Amino acid sequence: MKKFLDKIHIPNWLTLVLTVVIILRIPSLFEPFYYGDEVIYLTLGEGIRQGVPLYSGLHDNKPPLLYLTAAIAGNVFWFRAILIFWSLATIVLFWNLSKKLFPNKESLQQIATIIFSLLTTIPLLEGNLANAENFLIGPIIAAFLILFDKKLNLKKIFCAGLLFSIATLFKIPAAFDFPVIVVFWVIIDLSKKADFKKIMKNTTALLLGFILPIALTFIWFKFQGAFKEYLGAAFLQNVGYLSSWKGQEIKQEPFLIKNAALLIRAGIVFFGSVILLLFRKKLSRQFIFLTLWLLFTLFAVTLSERPYPHYLIQSLAPVSLLFAILFTQKTFEQSLTIIPLLIFFTVPVFYKFWIYPTASYYIRFFQFATNKINKEEYFAKFNSRTNRNYQIADFLQKSSSPGDRVFVWSPDSPAIYALSRRLPPIKYVANYHISDFSSKADIVAALSQNPAKFIILTPEALPFTEINPLIRQRYILVVSNIEGAEIWSLFGARRK
Repeated sequence: MKKFLDKIHIPNWLTLVLTVVIILRIPSLFEPFYYGDEVIYLTLGEGIRQGVPLYSGLHDNKPPLLYLTAAIAGNVFWFRAILIFWSLATIVLFWNLSKKLFPNKESLQQIATIIFSLLTTIPLLEGNLANAENFLIGPIIAAFLILFDKKLNLKKIFCAGLLFSIATLFKIPAAFDFPVIVVFWVIIDLSKKADFKKIMKNTTALLLGFILPIALTFIWFKFQGAFKEYLGAAFLQNVGYLSSWKGQEIKQEPFLIKNAALLIRAGIVFFGSVILLLFRKKLSRQFIFLTLWLLFTLFAVTLSERPYPHYLIQSLAPVSLLFAILFTQKTFEQSLTIIPLLIFFTVPVFYKFWIYPTASYYIRFFQFATNKINKEEYFAKFNSRTNRNYQIADFLQKSSSPGDRVFVWSPDSPAIYALSRRLPPIKYVANYHISDFSSKADIVAALSQNPAKFIILTPEALPFTEINPLIRQRYILVVSNIEGAEIWSLFGARRK
């Protein structure tokens, strides 16, 4: 490891930071299958491993790279292990970007890198979880690292566009990092009376690089016969997702009223950019870029108006660098950094973002590692139903073959699918997918045509009385003693 780090010229202090990051991420490798998003990704990843087509065969509302990563991983341990290596690479890229932006300012580079490393690692903002944000920030940072190369050319700009596209194929909000550099070029280059054609040429190269990978995915799913489903799930349904957090009465309001908050936030980004343009001669390139980067990422963070802390990870790179300016520079801009940082802190306060305890997370792992609590007690602290889900999954693995289909009606259905490596006979893996994009009647009809070998009902699930006639006609109760969960077996289905 040391020899490898020496080859890429990693300083000793950064080696120490990377070591701390690895240590802080070790507990994540021992967490159970419990986190809703991760188990959905792993379920779709299992579908890929079994040859089930994405979007037409199994549904979720993100682009494909996260599911492909989950397919490579296969389980939570390897999903988190991949994230560890990805995170280390991202930190090294971030450090290189800090050097590119602030050469000969080692203390600033160190502080920025330490802040970024910790905030993207600890549970406070869900840095320990394999969410899309933890993956997309790496390609984005790499793109900006290329774009600030002193010998920038169209080929490099095109490659940067490719990286923005890869980030977007992890999650759509990453696309809002793309216009940052274009607006930056406009502010900086036009202020120097540079040829407008140069900006247009560079933007075109960037745009072509951005479009190419996304276009290739559309071509791929077109040949897979899932173009419509891919377009709807990965792109168009995200528009609905943005507003689904709001009440029904809001959805029925006129466009301007319904989208007032969104338009206000867009206005803040616009006027912020204008202010930077007007005061460009008094501001450094670095400050202009970082403020733009923060404004655009905060727009992405607040798109859905949902309070999930991992959304904030997309903004951590510019935030870390702005903090480093605040702590190290003795210039006029040291005071100015308070303004964008204040905007950043306003977002989680205004939208009431959740945060997750960090100290208790590590204390709990220490108790587990030192045998003060057993595995079942440790798992139960993440979700009181976790151990039950493991029991259900164990039954399914022992009583069915990998190709057998099961249907789970439970808030934990993705966890049970992922744990058992069994897939549903329908395309939806989570209860809210059925509520949002289908209906209980449609599900019953689908199960009647393509019966599941087992149907699992858990007591905390919402009522699903529509399925009772099908169960009475074609299924027999085989398990009822796993914390109130019922497992029904199809008549004539052979158990192992």
